Amino acid sequence: MEAVKVEGFGPDSEVEDLGRCVDEISTTVSRLEQRVNDVEQFYLTTDNMELTIAKSASAFKEKVKEKQLTGLEKQQQEASQREAAALKRMQELMRQFATILRQITQHKWAHPFMHPVDVEGLGLHDYYEIVQKPMDFGTIKSKMEAKDGTGYKNVREIYSDVRLVFKNAMKYNDERHDVHIMAKTLLEKFEEKWLQLLPKVAEEEKRQLEEEAKAELDVKLAQEAVHANMAKELSNELCDVDLQLEKLRQIVIQKCRKMSTEEKKKLGTALTRLSPEDLGKALEIVAENNPGFQPTAQEVDLDIDAQSELTLWRLKVFVQDKLKLAGKCSEAVVCNNINNNENTIKSNSKRRREISDVLTKNAIKRNRKLSPNS
Repeated sequence: MEAVKVEGFGPDSEVEDLGRCVDEISTTVSRLEQRVNDVEQFYLTTDNMELTIAKSASAFKEKVKEKQLTGLEKQQQEASQREAAALKRMQELMRQFATILRQITQHKWAHPFMHPVDVEGLGLHDYYEIVQKPMDFGTIKSKMEAKDGTGYKNVREIYSDVRLVFKNAMKYNDERHDVHIMAKTLLEKFEEKWLQLLPKVAEEEKRQLEEEAKAELDVKLAQEAVHANMAKELSNELCDVDLQLEKLRQIVIQKCRKMSTEEKKKLGTALTRLSPEDLGKALEIVAENNPGFQPTAQEVDLDIDAQSELTLWRLKVFVQDKLKLAGKCSEAVVCNNINNNENTIKSNSKRRREISDVLTKNAIKRNRKLSPNS
């Protein structure tokens, strides 16, 4: 690929070197931009707990990522230990509940509730219309012993199903019916025993809520630490990019060819041809290297000879681009005007023909009226 000759610069090889520097800086900036977006997304998201730390850590360098993963592994280990301990405590509560349930099911009145109601055999055709969720102790026992993940997760779930067994029987059967009386009696006995276990259940539930809240807080703090480290790294790397850009700027200043007097004169003339908006932007370029220059003042005195070579070449490139663009716009306007004029001429010509045709027809009519044969 041939080297591009840049006006104002030296050999082509120097231009290529500068181009490579610019490409490297652009690549770095693109990478940093993505990481800045990650940090901004974290702080703009209202529900930060839904963000995973693994996703956040993926934007870091390998060395930083390894440190963070070590902390994450520790948190995951602690979380697993808490879950195991909570599961063990819940299993103990379920074992105690099973003792209560066994006492109830061994009662002499428990036999109607040990298996699902034989709706067809007993001819209870309206049973499912009254009882929306059938339940029995056999189903409860099977679910308590399930090992496939379909079993009860806590004691309250079992408690609700046991109450449902008796509530269904009381709902379907009349108050004076034996099954209703048996269900009501066993429910009262069950509630008495449940009240003895309830304080332990409530204590465990409270403890689990506290542990979950603490775990969520730990995750949030870890996320904040991760993104704080990321922000700190980004700040350092952006500073490095600024230094690289400043070095590149100094190189460009040193390599710039001095603009001739004739070129400066042409540049000054070209500035007067800019639109007010573009002229304001050009003056801002001048102000970047001249702290005392006021580009927005009522009257601006621009001394071309006092400007640095970098400023002069930047102005030249800017002015050339803007005037070239303005030239294209002018050509478009001229073409549009020509088209409009052509359309107007065609429209007028057509109108003249229409008027001529009307006048001709009227003349023919008058001649016919004046004819002796009319």
